[in-house]
Amino acid sequence: MSADLFVSYAWTSVKHREWVHLLAAQLKALGFNVLLDADVDYGEDLNGFMRRVTDSRRVLLIMDENYVERANTLPESGVGKENRWIAEAFETHEPSWLTALFVDNPNCLLPDWIGSRLPRGFVFNYAPASLQQFPGSEQIEDLWRWVAGLPANRDSATSIATLRERATRLDHQAARTEPSQWRSPELTGEIQFSYDDAPQKTFRWGFGVSEFALHVSGCGNDSVYVYRDTVKAVGLVRSATTDDGALEEHLVPGRTVTPRIGERVVLMNEHGRLAVVEILDVQRESTDVLYIAPYVTFRWRVIESS
Repeated sequence: MSADLFVSYAWTSVKHREWVHLLAAQLKALGFNVLLDADVDYGEDLNGFMRRVTDSRRVLLIMDENYVERANTLPESGVGKENRWIAEAFETHEPSWLTALFVDNPNCLLPDWIGSRLPRGFVFNYAPASLQQFPGSEQIEDLWRWVAGLPANRDSATSIATLRERATRLDHQAARTEPSQWRSPELTGEIQFSYDDAPQKTFRWGFGVSEFALHVSGCGNDSVYVYRDTVKAVGLVRSATTDDGALEEHLVPGRTVTPRIGERVVLMNEHGRLAVVEILDVQRESTDVLYIAPYVTFRWRVIESS
């Protein structure tokens, strides 16, 4: 399989080699198949190596000053041989096939054979202390765009309208999952609760000793599971005539109850207070034509006398 990127560099120092391998690891983490010159045995199969260079979708020359000097003055060195083969292959490829990455090369020197034929390169010189001697995310993105064949100009690649549309999507998603959307300080209230958007599928109300949390998940077309995980106990009240004084009798030792539309759930919090939740409507997840998120509509009330 041909490589996405062949990387040629000089073994200038241990530090420089580590830098190159770290850069290659970053690109591999993005999913690119990266081939380093260190993977090649020069004495065994030069024709095979030449084919691997020629077949690579992109070739990157990491040009520190030592690389340029070796390419110009040491034709039998590893860098010299690679540059000779790459120069031959370059004649049969588009100009964008090859580019340079300048590092420890403040004057952006190039090997003599390249002349003016090289497209715009990437300046990764170590100067900014904030980079801590390794490229930042914007530099990695520039390199990624070239390897992937994307336009270098990010503005031309993405219109302002598209950027606004993306920002709107992010805002909508942030609003859907914002924890404050799924909390109320009130002791009584009603809500259509899209539980898949809420952290831990939980809606909270009240405060202090009067705080409750309802943890639900989907069950049937007209029912949901209510869990004890966020309170001390749960129970199911099937009778519409049960008064507040008798709600405690409906608490059960199990983890869940399964109320249907029109039924009530009783909750006991960690302070021993009680609340009652009436299930008003249930919507199961639907993917038939358009996606419909699941939700449960319920009315809650903290029992003041509890």
